[in-house]
Amino acid sequence: MEDTEKNNAGPDHDLDEILGTTAEIVNVGGHKQELDKNFSLLSISALGIVNGCTWAALGGSIAVAISNGGPPGVIYEFITVSIFYCLIAASLAELASAIPSSGGVYHWASVTAGKYGRVCGFFAGFWNFFAWIFAVASTSAIIGNQTVQMYATYHPEFQAKSWHVFVSYLIVTWCCCCIVLFANRALPALNKFGLIFILGGVCVTIVVCAAMPGTDGRPPHASPAFVFKNWSANIGYSSNGFVFLMGMLNGAYAIGTPDCVSHLAEEIPRPEINVPKAIAAQMMIGFVTTLCYMIAILFAIRDLSGVLSGSSTFPLAEIYRQATGSRAGTVGLLVVIFLPIVCACIDTYVAAGRTLWALARDNATPFGNFIGRVDSRWRNPFNATMVCGCICTILGCIYVGSTTAFNAFVGSFVLLSSSSYLAAILPHLLSRRSNVTPGPFWMNGLLGYAIHGIACSYIAVFIVIFCFPYALPVQASNMNYSCLIIGGLTILVSFLWMFKGRKGYSGPQALNYKGRKVESTVMENAIEA
Repeated sequence: MEDTEKNNAGPDHDLDEILGTTAEIVNVGGHKQELDKNFSLLSISALGIVNGCTWAALGGSIAVAISNGGPPGVIYEFITVSIFYCLIAASLAELASAIPSSGGVYHWASVTAGKYGRVCGFFAGFWNFFAWIFAVASTSAIIGNQTVQMYATYHPEFQAKSWHVFVSYLIVTWCCCCIVLFANRALPALNKFGLIFILGGVCVTIVVCAAMPGTDGRPPHASPAFVFKNWSANIGYSSNGFVFLMGMLNGAYAIGTPDCVSHLAEEIPRPEINVPKAIAAQMMIGFVTTLCYMIAILFAIRDLSGVLSGSSTFPLAEIYRQATGSRAGTVGLLVVIFLPIVCACIDTYVAAGRTLWALARDNATPFGNFIGRVDSRWRNPFNATMVCGCICTILGCIYVGSTTAFNAFVGSFVLLSSSSYLAAILPHLLSRRSNVTPGPFWMNGLLGYAIHGIACSYIAVFIVIFCFPYALPVQASNMNYSCLIIGGLTILVSFLWMFKGRKGYSGPQALNYKGRKVESTVMENAIEA
């Protein structure tokens, strides 16, 4: 009977007997578990939804979005890009289920690329890190512009300057950074409140924008043709089809963070199951709320030229003014969108800090021992998060000198994040998914290959399209510098690889399927047995 039970135990039992006490129990990322598992499925899903903050992100860039096709362009471009990002999210969810690690795409690319994994993962990790840094800076800038605009709403004589936004930017970015630094245990509860702000805020805004126009002497709603049919594009390109493709960048900026929750995989029980669920919740809720929100605010526009005039630091405020007809209503709706974006800024710091920490603990960064340390008191990657705050401060200083230069950096977010996704998904596809042991979420057969193939094709094509100038004729103020930024950062990472990656960089550690770090000699004995 005992022999039968032993024979039925399978490879798990055999490997456990061979390993004995020589294997160190570690997390799935291949490291000693240092972070507390504070998050539940609800709180991690809330973090993903809050971090995405999709409706608020697209609302914050509404003027740019409207320029690419008018209101119909905003809606149809967002729907189209959301379909592609759902496929990207499914591809990332498959990898997150098989390799739930705080390194996210950095760790996945290191595994899927096989013998080229060290270099592929190195570049994917830094591309992903820079993307999250620019996401933090972009979110902080949106909040900075919004706070200045709220003040200007009650002070018409006020002339906003770049340093006004910079001061607000600094206050916001360091408040959010300090919350991540000193309130790590409160992050799950904070994100639950953020989820309430996200869902409550979008519902309040939709109701107000739907109910107030046309009442008490206010102008009526815009016509359905204005919202769904009347295409208008004044960015200089003769092809409306190409304008449509260019306009998808705005939707990608809003919904393009499906890897967020993967960076907390080591802080949640059963991450191989819960992380894919959180990614799905983020994408679905983000799409539905944003689509409803866009339709509501576009119907509230009565003077499109006023929205696009550039007289406001935050053009969404003009839409709210047209919808409510009052300064109080405008500020009220700005507060409703302000709170979710602040919560999103906190969560972008979480993702950025965890990404840098994952790189540093594998000795991929300079001063890896310092940056890759988990603070014993605050139980988080304190130093890595602090470094992220300092980098964002430097980016804020660029804003004072040149808003064009600042926008060039933060505008590279979509291309950098997409490049990191491609570095993980494409090798997974080309290797016929043979380098990854399937997790609970695994797309079998042709379905998996089709989804991965479409996701890679979309990223490869749109990386090129999103590098075209935003408008014609090209001037220094409207030039798209994303290709320059990405090229420069890639050269920087190449130098890091030459001096750091080729010597001293360990990469993600090899694991067995039970998340144990196994010495090579022991594994060889296990295989021979």
